[in-house]
Amino acid sequence: MKRVIEEIRRFSDERDWDQFHSPEKLAKSIAIEAGELLECFQWSNEYDKEKVTEELADVMNYCVQMADKLDVDIEEIMLDKIKKNAKKYPVNKAKGSAKKYTEL
Repeated sequence: MKRVIEEIRRFSDERDWDQFHSPEKLAKSIAIEAGELLECFQWSNEYDKEKVTEELADVMNYCVQMADKLDVDIEEIMLDKIKKNAKKYPVNKAKGSAKKYTEL
């Protein structure tokens, strides 16, 4: 992950784009790119894998930039969230179910 973060920083720095990357603007960009990813599946279960992976990469790049801007460790926050979700969705109640934790 370190290499990815460094490459994203380098790319942005070379273009002097950090000035545009406030947490608010990054959050908006994540939502916009997530919408473009969703658009790949809008009318059919068929999809163009190359287009999907490009949109997925855009979402992930903005997420990495957001984590970097907030000075948080991506691995740490993701593992912490998995632990929290494990408590909300215990295996004995959630296995095979798509229900929200409040409905289990």
